Amino acid sequence: MRAVVVTEFGGPEVLQWREVPDPVAGPGDVVVRVTASAVNRADLLQRQGFYPPPAGAPEYPGLECSGIVDSVGEDVVGWSVGDACTALLTGGGYAELVVVPAGQLMPVPDGVGLLEAAALPEVACTVWSNVVIDAGLSAGDVLLVHGGGGGIGTFAIQAGVALGARVAVTAGSPEKLARCRQLGAEILVDYTQEDFVDAVRRATDGHGADVVLDNMGAAYLPRNVDVLAVGGRLQVIGLQGGAKGELDLGRLMAKRAQVRGTTLRARPVDEKAAICARVAAEVWPLVSAGRIRTVIDRVIAMSDAAEAHRVMAASEHVGKVLLAV
Repeated sequence: MRAVVVTEFGGPEVLQWREVPDPVAGPGDVVVRVTASAVNRADLLQRQGFYPPPAGAPEYPGLECSGIVDSVGEDVVGWSVGDACTALLTGGGYAELVVVPAGQLMPVPDGVGLLEAAALPEVACTVWSNVVIDAGLSAGDVLLVHGGGGGIGTFAIQAGVALGARVAVTAGSPEKLARCRQLGAEILVDYTQEDFVDAVRRATDGHGADVVLDNMGAAYLPRNVDVLAVGGRLQVIGLQGGAKGELDLGRLMAKRAQVRGTTLRARPVDEKAAICARVAAEVWPLVSAGRIRTVIDRVIAMSDAAEAHRVMAASEHVGKVLLAV
């Protein structure tokens, strides 16, 4: 098969489309013939040497894919050769074939094409596990999503709206905020022009945000605590603004609030399988009903993964950037 190989740590040019050995399904595994994968921020960090794959994971980038089951290992039930699927991966999606634990496969939602389905697994599992399973977002809550124009952001907006929450977003341009509004975001904050804490508190009569989904980390930590409502929950899923920040514990205690940091890639297989099962049961019906839809900025040939990384690094996109085999 061919895969995108990281020839050395560095810029996008180190990504090369090369012949590599085919993967083999072990017990409990499925090999998927990839139709498309998608680019995530973690892939850029892996290319730069800052986010190595966990032990035993495929060495190629790619945390999600859609495709067709190519072979199944021993002890696999519920999947057969030829089945269409989506998959949450620990790595290896930038390839023609990828081996996946069977519990991390999900069906393609009704009404969604096989290629566009590649835009769903990572964002759906990340958003649902953080916003719903961990933070318990419910109708009437205020959800603040940082980076509303990205793949996670565009999905989180729609998930929040589908659950009956008021959704606030931050983004860096009027054009991205306009797209967020079209997806259902009600409170729009251009972070280059205004303070999100003031904007959210004004729009909620001083209440603040019940749940914050944050991709920035340290740079936003004090202000995220400030924007939390009493009993609020801050879910940190990214470190674009650094890993070490100052946390005012007195402020946190006064609000009876929570700060939780999570990653999806490093979770045990059984935990990821449980998340995938929840997503297939609870999120896919929303997708099939049109209440959550895929937001795809562009589709690029997988052999040109370097260009896709340049697009992601420049934040030129709204929604997902797909890589098609």
